[in-house]
Amino acid sequence: MKKFFIICAAILLINSSAFAEEKIFVDNFILWTAHRDELVDEYTLKHYGKICREIVPQAVVVHWTAFGTLESVWRYFYAEEMPDDEGRLNVASQFIVDRDGTIWRLMPETKFARHAIGYNHCAIGIENVGGYDGREDLTKAQLKANVRLIKYLHEKYPTIKYVFGHYQQDAARASGLFIENVPDYYAKKPDPGKKFMRALRSRLEKDGLVFYDE
Repeated sequence: MKKFFIICAAILLINSSAFAEEKIFVDNFILWTAHRDELVDEYTLKHYGKICREIVPQAVVVHWTAFGTLESVWRYFYAEEMPDDEGRLNVASQFIVDRDGTIWRLMPETKFARHAIGYNHCAIGIENVGGYDGREDLTKAQLKANVRLIKYLHEKYPTIKYVFGHYQQDAARASGLFIENVPDYYAKKPDPGKKFMRALRSRLEKDGLVFYDE
């Protein structure tokens, strides 16, 4: 654990000039080698019928981790293969937001990440540490951080139009973005909770982003 935070502190110092300008997130990238690219190719060909290592962001999907700490979730995402299913692309997300509102970027925003069935080819994922036992326990600091991050992403990528919680994956099919070639490949999700999404909607809908009813 100590080694993890020493590395993070070093990253902060090295990139201090960049953060002086943006002050939005800290880079702490997960492992990405040619092997992860191969796993991405395999996954995207199977599920979307095409290779998709890079995405054109059109949506932001908001999640909660439902377990662990920032460090433990980062370590889980770090592996290129699923820990319990060798040979398959591991789940990951472009961002994690800690309970104090600190935002960590795990990969460049346009890198493909496996975080939401049917939308990975076009969506940036934001994980929030929390949701233990399904409790809607995300913090005010996390809400503020998500608002800042989504505003930043929307400004950087004008192609982003939709914001939805993982639990709204079915409603979001109205966007026309959903693609899934594997029959019955589906997982019902409760994250990040209705209360959190209502709060995000009230703060961001005026920016021209599309949200979905509960």
